[in-house]
Amino acid sequence: MRRLALILSLLSLQACLSGCSVLAVADAAVTVVATTVSVGATVVGTAVDVTAAGVKAVAGTDDEEGDADEAPLVESGEAAPQP
Repeated sequence: MRRLALILSLLSLQACLSGCSVLAVADAAVTVVATTVSVGATVVGTAVDVTAAGVKAVAGTDDEEGDADEAPLVESGEAAPQP
């Protein structure tokens, strides 16, 4: 009778520990997927930046010339230009 109780308690302990290992594997899988998504988002963001730079280079736009939408810079002490 004692031997049967020992066997049953060992089997129940094994069942509990296997449940923990299933949770650990599932947690590791979720971590891998989250890391993959993060890296993918970074790659897409970099690709968008590179594409935008390429479009600016081909179109001939340059930030140094200033945009027509921006107000001209005024040094301190100078009068602001009137439209």
